[in-house]
Amino acid sequence: MLDQIEVLRITRNNILKLANNFTLEELNRIPEGFNNNLMWNLGHVLVTQQLLCYGLSSLPMAFEQDVIDSFRKGSKPEGDVDEASYLHFREMAHQTIKQLEQDLEAKRFQKFREYPTSYGVTLHNIESAIQFNNLHEAMHLGTMIALTRAL
Repeated sequence: MLDQIEVLRITRNNILKLANNFTLEELNRIPEGFNNNLMWNLGHVLVTQQLLCYGLSSLPMAFEQDVIDSFRKGSKPEGDVDEASYLHFREMAHQTIKQLEQDLEAKRFQKFREYPTSYGVTLHNIESAIQFNNLHEAMHLGTMIALTRAL
């Protein structure tokens, strides 16, 4: 499982490195032909990791419900994210990985509600949730790269 956490850490670092190249205005801009932006993708991967790992395990999540609702699957950008929220997301990109590592070590993931993803993969336990989350974050990194080319 440590390998999967390292993949998550590398992907998150790549997402943050990509975001560093853009202003707050650019991060919030929705390019023509797209229905979301760089900022939404950043928030979305953070929220999705919490929903898949913590929500399906009936454990408390790191974000308030309004943030979860704003960035969960099926949502779309509803206005600009301010600088304070962006900085919070950047911090949480690292913090949520550290917390996941600690919670895995402490064996906090005892329960898990099986979940069939829209991708066609059924998640059976925390291990499959982490593996699928890595795939999900890599897909969104690809989307973010495409968005940068349209800005």
